Amino acid sequence: MTATDTAPLDQAESLTSVNPATGETLATYRIDNEDAVRAAVAKARIAAATWGALTFAERKKHLLRWGSKLVEKSDALCELIHAENGKPKDDAYLEMMLALEHIKWAASNAEKVLKPKKVSPGALMSNFAAHLEQRPLGVVGVIGPWNYPVYTPNGSLAYALAAGNAVVFKPSEFSTGIGNFVAAAFAEANPELPDGVFTVINGYGATGAALVKAGVDKLAFTGSTATGKKIMASAADTLTPVLLECGGKDAVIVAADADVKAAADAVAWGATSNSGQTCAGVERVYVDKSIADEFVAEVKRILTDIKPGSDDKASYGPMTMPSQIDIVRRHIEDAIKNGGKAVLGGPESIKGPYIEPVILVDTDESSDAVCEETFGPTVTIRTVNGVDEAVELTNKSKYGLGSAVYSRKQGLEIARRLNVGCTSVNSVLSYAAISGLPFGGTGDSGIGRIHGAPGLLEFSRPHSIAVQRFAIPGMALLSYSRTESTMKMLRKIVPFIHGRAK
Repeated sequence: MTATDTAPLDQAESLTSVNPATGETLATYRIDNEDAVRAAVAKARIAAATWGALTFAERKKHLLRWGSKLVEKSDALCELIHAENGKPKDDAYLEMMLALEHIKWAASNAEKVLKPKKVSPGALMSNFAAHLEQRPLGVVGVIGPWNYPVYTPNGSLAYALAAGNAVVFKPSEFSTGIGNFVAAAFAEANPELPDGVFTVINGYGATGAALVKAGVDKLAFTGSTATGKKIMASAADTLTPVLLECGGKDAVIVAADADVKAAADAVAWGATSNSGQTCAGVERVYVDKSIADEFVAEVKRILTDIKPGSDDKASYGPMTMPSQIDIVRRHIEDAIKNGGKAVLGGPESIKGPYIEPVILVDTDESSDAVCEETFGPTVTIRTVNGVDEAVELTNKSKYGLGSAVYSRKQGLEIARRLNVGCTSVNSVLSYAAISGLPFGGTGDSGIGRIHGAPGLLEFSRPHSIAVQRFAIPGMALLSYSRTESTMKMLRKIVPFIHGRAK
């Protein structure tokens, strides 16, 4: 997705947060330079020793207090999300609700996932006890996006904290106020904790670049593939591991036996909600020829009455990042130039910071509107000759984040054929709301997973411990005292254990 990867740091010392709908100044923040970023990481390092030494139950208590504080301050938070991000207040509340679900899941399941486990030592090492223990990494750096400024970074923040790490969070320059609000709520809910368990740094791309090089033990980033590659290259200098969530070009397959109205309703919402600024939102649709006309007509019917705006009646808000408007315009124009037909809207749908819904039919598969992430309220719909063609076209993309399948009888079967990280069957985006399911993609969509047990394991390191319980006479294998008789016995034992498979 296009996220915190714009506006190179200039000589300014402050960052101004603005309302994307009106241009109104909301607040001003001091930009953290390289020295300030290193100081934040150093402070987090000290706090990590205290936070990481707490029991799982103690960390759970602090995390749930954080969630409760966000609920207490939900009106103010949702108002801020509406003002700084642009989305409707109801959508802001839904985003906060999803973040709360993940905070609770991470806090409640960290012990189950990360507690020490006994491992079978195997026959040849039966005199040993084997233990697998998960340790906190220490300090995790998180660079967050603006499109879901609470929910998306929370997939790293809550899980890293639950695993025992301190975090240093750099919110997007387009949602700086929201990032600071969330961190302040954590501190307010937990005044007894040392300063530095959850620290925020503010700035543009240079501040994020400084965080990568500031000595964090892992860097979690959400943003564009191009910026993700730069972060990965920079992190390689210090072998700092990275988790990259880099967006997608998500497809929906509508099979011949689909519930057409349900599929159309989901596609209409999935393509345009949040102004289409959703990394796992609907951007491509492949629909069986037997129901294509009915499907397109139904999507058009729904979206004809959907309008953006900033009032209480608006279905979605403005484009949060002004530069994204030009990308959306270019994709629409390129699609039409390459044979696509706009059955709803077109270039004229772009009206200042607001873009009305655009439906593009049978656009050439090589056009930018099909190949590149548009990140706007547009959707391409292509007629296909059955599921096989739909699967083939879905899997041709360099991205592999999310997907959806609509089919009454073969939805799960089709889902298993897709080269993606997540799939919803007869729904869209539902996997993102299920806390136990990991979220992430393949290819240019990134590396690693947030959410679920894999999301907790991402922010811990395994420590393998082998304890010799007793010595076996004549079986000193890892010693220069090993005897020939020992080797003769091994040559009899090994074929007995491993040589009888047929």
